[in-house]
Amino acid sequence: MGTLALAAKITHVPSMYLSELPGPRQGTRQDAIDGHREISRRCRELGVDTLVVFDTHWLVNANYHLNCAPHFKGTYTSNELPHFIANMAFESPGNAELGRVMAQVATEMGVETLAHHATTLAPEYGTLVPLRYMNADQHFKVISVSALCMSHYLHDSARLGRALRRAVEEHYSGSVAFRPADHSATALRRTAWRPSTRSRSGARFSSSWTAACCRCGARRSGPTSAPCCQSTRPRAMARASCTTRPCCWVPWAGAPTTRRWR
Repeated sequence: MGTLALAAKITHVPSMYLSELPGPRQGTRQDAIDGHREISRRCRELGVDTLVVFDTHWLVNANYHLNCAPHFKGTYTSNELPHFIANMAFESPGNAELGRVMAQVATEMGVETLAHHATTLAPEYGTLVPLRYMNADQHFKVISVSALCMSHYLHDSARLGRALRRAVEEHYSGSVAFRPADHSATALRRTAWRPSTRSRSGARFSSSWTAACCRCGARRSGPTSAPCCQSTRPRAMARASCTTRPCCWVPWAGAPTTRRWR
C-alpha cells in the first residue's frame, strides 16, 4: 500500500522569511532555507507526493484537526508576528482524499479527529514557511495537522501519530513525508522562556532551571514548586514524550498519560 518515506523535525522560524528581504536580517537564515530545499530534494528522490505538516501554530481547543482543502492559495500575514511575516504569498495543492482517510482511521483508533476539506481556512505559518522553500513549484500536495493543542492528553497525540501512519500504509497508494514543524532558532535552541518575568535580562533563562522545576515537582515539595511549575507548564508537558519518569507535569497531563510508566 502506501509508504511513509521520510520523517523530519523541521524549523519554521519566521526569520527565514525576513532572511529573504533587504535589511539587517537578510541572509541570516540561508542555512535553514538551504536545509529545507535539501529535504525537498530528498523527498522528490524518494517519490513523495504529499507533505503532512504538524503545525505548532494552529491553535485548537478540542479534538484534532486536519486541513486538507483541495487547494491552498492566498496572502498571509501572521497575527502573532506581523512585523516578521506580512503579505507573504502562498499556494499549494492539498490532498483531501488522504486527509479524510487519516481522520477516519484516527477516530476509529479512539482519537476524535476531524478532516476539513470544504473549507476556506488557510494554514498557519508553521506550515507556510517550510512550504515556501520545500514546495515553491507546488510539486507536493499538502496536509496541515493541528499541533498546538490546549486541552489534550499526550497519549492521544502518540495514538494520533500511529493512526496517521497506519492510514498511509494501509489505505493510501502513494508516498508521504511527515513534517513536525518546531521552532529551532539557534539563539533559543537551548533556552526556555518565562513570560511572567518582568526584567528583559531575566526573561530568558537556562533550560536547566526548567529541569530543576521538574525535579521539584517530582519530589512533590508543595507550594514552593507552584510558581515555577505554573510558568513552565507547556514546556514540562512537552518533556513528557522523552522523559523516562513522571515529573511536575503529571497533575496537568492527567492519570491516563502516566500509565506508561507504571
